[in-house]
Amino acid sequence: MSLGRPVKFTEDRREHFISAAHERGQMQHVDVGFDDDGRLLGLSVQFWHDNGAYTPYGLIVPIITSTQLLGPYKPQNYKVVFESLYTNTVIVTPYRGAGRPQGVYAMERTMDAIAQYLGKDRTEVRANNFIQPDEFPYEHGLLFQDGRPLTYDSGDFPQSLEKLKALVGWDDFERIRAEARAEGRNVGIGLACYVEGTGVGPYEGAHVHIETSGKVKVAIGLTSQGQGHQTAFAQIVADELGVPFEDVEVVAGDTRRMAYSVGTFASRAAVMSGSAVALASRKAREKALRIAADALEANVEDLEIVDGTVRVKGAPASEISLGTIAVLSNPLRYAFDEASQAATQFTVGDTDPSKPPVEPGEEPGLEGKDFYSPERSTFANGMHAVVVETDPETAEIKILRYTVVHDCGNLINPMIVEGQIHGGVAQGVGGALYERMEYDDAGQLVNASFMDFLMPYISEVPNEIEIDHLETPSPLNPLGIKGAGEAGVIPSAAVFASAIEDAEGLDPSALAITAMPISPSQLFALRQKYGKDLT
Repeated sequence: MSLGRPVKFTEDRREHFISAAHERGQMQHVDVGFDDDGRLLGLSVQFWHDNGAYTPYGLIVPIITSTQLLGPYKPQNYKVVFESLYTNTVIVTPYRGAGRPQGVYAMERTMDAIAQYLGKDRTEVRANNFIQPDEFPYEHGLLFQDGRPLTYDSGDFPQSLEKLKALVGWDDFERIRAEARAEGRNVGIGLACYVEGTGVGPYEGAHVHIETSGKVKVAIGLTSQGQGHQTAFAQIVADELGVPFEDVEVVAGDTRRMAYSVGTFASRAAVMSGSAVALASRKAREKALRIAADALEANVEDLEIVDGTVRVKGAPASEISLGTIAVLSNPLRYAFDEASQAATQFTVGDTDPSKPPVEPGEEPGLEGKDFYSPERSTFANGMHAVVVETDPETAEIKILRYTVVHDCGNLINPMIVEGQIHGGVAQGVGGALYERMEYDDAGQLVNASFMDFLMPYISEVPNEIEIDHLETPSPLNPLGIKGAGEAGVIPSAAVFASAIEDAEGLDPSALAITAMPISPSQLFALRQKYGKDLT
C-alpha cells in the first residue's frame, strides 16, 4: 500500500524450514489396567502437546488426540489430561492426520505391550476390546472436535481385522519368519488400528443447473487441492440425475455461483459437498420429473431418467430429453400455443395457459440448490499391517509388504480413495522413519535443509500397497459415505514400531521403541541398550 504497487516475497528453503508450521510433537504417559484376556479395565493418559510459539488453531490438535486415541476399542474407564505448551519452536497447525497419529501411537503401542505381557497374539488382544457391530451407534461419553458427542456411527471392526489378517497372511507369518531366520534375515510384522472422525460441519452447499442443451453445470464452494473433487462430484450428479458423466461440469470456488463455503480440510469434502451435491441434484430431478409428467401425460412414479432422457418405464417411445424439459421450465410468452408445441416436437397434456408446467410460486429454470449440515461427524476406520526386514549389521529398515483394510462407507470412486491411501502411506513412511525437526539446546534448528532433513523417495515407499475395502454405510448423510483424505497416514508410526520390534525381538512390555521417527542409528543404539547382537 505504501509503494502503490504489488510486492512479492519469496522465501528460500532455509527460511521455509525455520518458519513454516510443524506438527506431531507430543510427550505421552500411559497407565493401563486389564484382565487376563487383555480387556481394558482402565486407561489413563497424560500428554504434553508442543504448540510452538503461538496457537493459530487453538487446541484442535490435542483435542483430536485425546478423543481419537480410543480407536475401535471400548475401555471400561478412560481418563485423559493434556497440556498444550508454548515453546520456542514455530507454530503447530493441523497436518494430515491432525493429532490422530499421536493418539493411535499411544493406544496401539499399549495394545502391543498388553499382548506381550500376557503372551497373547496381538490380534487377539485387539479383538477382545473391539466395539461390536451391533453396538453402533457407540457413545464414548466425550465431546469431539466439532463440539458434538463422540458417537461412532458405523463400522465392523472384527470383520476388518479378519480381512487384514487374510490380506497380510498373519496366521502364516511364523513360517515366513522361521524361513528368513534360517537365511540369516530378521523380519517382523506389525499392525495398527484407527478410527478417524470425518465430515465435520457446519455446512457445505451446491447448485445444480440443467441447461437447455441437456448439459449439467454444478457449482460448489470448497476448492480442490488435488483430491479429484470434479470427478467424484460429477459421478454423484450423473448417478442422481441419470445423465452421462461426460455431460456434467463441476466448478469450484466461483463465489458468483456459490457464495458460501467452509473449506477443504478434515476429510470433509466428500461427506459435506458430496451430500450437498446429491441433495441439490435430487431437487433438480424432482422438478424435471414433475414437468415431464405433465408433458408425457404420465404419473411421476412411472417415469425414469436414462442417459439424459425422461421416459415412461416399459414404454421407451414415450420420452422427453432433459434439455427440452429445461426449455419447458422457463415458459416464455406464447409458449402454450400450437406452434410452440410443434416446435418442441411433443404434445403438452394441458395447453391451458392457466396451468403451466412450472408450478405457482416456483422459480423458472431446471435447477436445484441445497446445503448439507450434519448432525455430527461420521467416523471412518481402518487397519494397517506391515512386514519389515532389519539389517543385522547396519540396522537399515526395509519394507517388504504393506497392507491396508479401509472402511469409508460407500465408495464413490475406488481409484480416488486408493490414491488417497497411497499418498497417506507415503507420508506415513516419512513420519515413521525419516522426517524429524532437530533443535539444539539453544532452540536453533540444526537440520534446515534437505541435506539433513530426510524424506522418503520412491525407493523408500512400498512398491505395492495392498488394499482391501469394507463398506459399512454411514446413516448420517444421504450417500452413506465417510471421509478418506487422511486415513493412509494415521497408523503409520504405530504399525512400523510394532513391526520393527517384532523383527528385532525386543520386549514391547518395556515399550522398547518409545519414540518415532526411528532411524537406523537409533535402532542400532537400541540394540546396544538391550545387549542384542543380531549378526
